[in-house]
Amino acid sequence: MNSLSRKLSVAPMMDWTDRHCRVFHRLLTRRSRLYTEMLTTGAILHGDRVRLLGFDASEHPVALQLGGSDPRDLATAATVGEDFGYDEINLNVGCPSDRVKDGRFGACLMAEPALVADGVAAMKRAVKIPVTVKCRIGIDDQDPETALDALARAVVAAGADALIVHARKAWLNGLSPKQNRDIPPLNYDRVYRLKAALPDVPVIINGGIAGIAEARRHLDQVDGVMLGRAAYQEPWRLLDVDPELFGEAAPHAGMKDVFQAMFPYIDDQLARGVRLHAITRHFVGAFHGVPGARAFRRHLAENAVRPGAGVNVLNDAMALVGDRAAAPIAA
Repeated sequence: MNSLSRKLSVAPMMDWTDRHCRVFHRLLTRRSRLYTEMLTTGAILHGDRVRLLGFDASEHPVALQLGGSDPRDLATAATVGEDFGYDEINLNVGCPSDRVKDGRFGACLMAEPALVADGVAAMKRAVKIPVTVKCRIGIDDQDPETALDALARAVVAAGADALIVHARKAWLNGLSPKQNRDIPPLNYDRVYRLKAALPDVPVIINGGIAGIAEARRHLDQVDGVMLGRAAYQEPWRLLDVDPELFGEAAPHAGMKDVFQAMFPYIDDQLARGVRLHAITRHFVGAFHGVPGARAFRRHLAENAVRPGAGVNVLNDAMALVGDRAAAPIAA
């Protein structure tokens, strides 16, 4: 496997792309690059590193996304991530939440390209693995034509190995984080122009991409596509990644086979004290469009939260689902 491929990746999503979610996604696609939830430098420097950073070996290639702005702290956190075995360090310059803004990291850093570049340069000096940046096309009243170029050129000059661009502005004043995922209009052409201006830099596009067919169209213009909510809410789409984008068979024929393959992992996690619901909460959209999908969701919702719940709960939920594949939905 070419672990360096950036053709398709699953976006870092707070409260969603935890280690259990990533193991599940890896069973759907061998080729996609996976990302952790954003972890702040403060959490890594002062928190329980094993709990925060530990991951299953099956997840490779997997990237650690950092939130922070102090170059020294970013370098130290990146070193910790490299020591844990991550394949990439990604700097978040796109999250629009108030907490992120107050902490001087995330999308507000679009206004400070020189500081972001200093952080990238510090991390590049500290680690041997790739260092990448995920950003927006601009914030608030910034002109995306100048703001995105300023950030991109600064971090590339500092050594960034790739740019991941969410093709929306972030409005830090006036919109909530949830609204920032939908209300600012998508501007894919702006990302295409960035790629044309930086032909030697890998540019990955993110934002509102609904499936693999749409991803293929973007790949005519950029080096890679990052799926977010489409991958999480309808994970069956990831079964098409390896056949459609890499010309290889999917790891498993269908979702039931994926869950069967996940039983040993679930048993191991339960033995470590993890509650079943912490894992199965990521399975809600697994059978979208298949008869019995609602019964599957209901059974997990009612039973996976019970003390002592085991893989039999998932097995019984699977039995409620028909065997035909999910109906294809146009992307």
